[in-house]
Amino acid sequence: QVQLKESGGGLVQAGGSLRLSCVVSGSILRANGMGWYRKAPGKERDLVAVITRGGYTDYVDAVKGRFTISRDDTANMVYLQMNSLKPEDTGVYYCHAEIIDADGGEHDTWGRGTQVTVSS
Repeated sequence: QVQLKESGGGLVQAGGSLRLSCVVSGSILRANGMGWYRKAPGKERDLVAVITRGGYTDYVDAVKGRFTISRDDTANMVYLQMNSLKPEDTGVYYCHAEIIDADGGEHDTWGRGTQVTVSS
C-alpha cells in the first residue's frame, strides 16, 4: 500500500522558518508530479507548490520568493522550505503525489497533513 507521511510542522513566530518533509512508502515505480497543499481555517484546500519529475516548479503567488519546493527521488521524498513565514501561512499542509506503483498502476495519493501555525 502506497502512503505519504508528512513531518516538520509546528508553531513558529512570524518571520521564522520551517521545513516540511514528506516520504513516500510502499512499492512504487516512481512518483511523477508532487506537491504541497494547504487548508487554512475556514477555507478550501489550495495548492501551494508543485514540482515535476523533471524539476519544474511552480508556486502560488502568495508564497513566491519565500517557499521552495524540492524533491529527492532516490529517497522518495519531497520537501517544502518555508521562510519569512506569515500568520496567513497557518494551516494544515498536505503532501500530494502522482504515484506509479510496481504494477504500473496510477495512484493520486495524499498524506494526512501536518499543522503549521504562525503566530504574530
